[in-house]
Amino acid sequence: MDITYRTARPEDAEAIARIDSSFTTGTVFEVTAGEEGFRVREVPVDPPLHKVFPDAGEAAGGGGSEGGDERVFVALDGAEVCGFAAVGYAAWNRRLTVDDIEVAPAHRGRGIGRALMELAAGFGRERGAAHLWLEVSSVNAPAVHAYRRMGFTLCGLDTALYDGTPSAGERALYMARPCT
Repeated sequence: MDITYRTARPEDAEAIARIDSSFTTGTVFEVTAGEEGFRVREVPVDPPLHKVFPDAGEAAGGGGSEGGDERVFVALDGAEVCGFAAVGYAAWNRRLTVDDIEVAPAHRGRGIGRALMELAAGFGRERGAAHLWLEVSSVNAPAVHAYRRMGFTLCGLDTALYDGTPSAGERALYMARPCT
């Protein structure tokens, strides 16, 4: 069946919340600090790591685009919501922040995440965004690889963002790409 895309509606909220965002990976990104700065390298993990994110209501912190124009896009397989992207535009720095993007496991690898990201980029271009920006955990190697294929590059990191949360010990990697 063909996948269709549109702006989310209030009645999509429950289906969006039910999307399984867990993943399994055989590699993670290790962040080490030294006199020369930080080093980020991909390393294998054995056994593979299976990550299940806490429910949105349980997650500590949270991003969110401050003072901006926000939008959620959904991907539909028939009437089923199989993916979404939540983004926000901040005019002061012309940044479109990807607050969350998820594709249901059965629908991964079909270009749905890329299509959602391109919808987000179009939304950003309409508002004058210069770049897209996102944060991803250092253990989410599948997402890092997907973002790289979409043209994102590492632009920063935070070694303490997840302290005090169920993800303590992980590092926040920041990635960006032009909004073209």
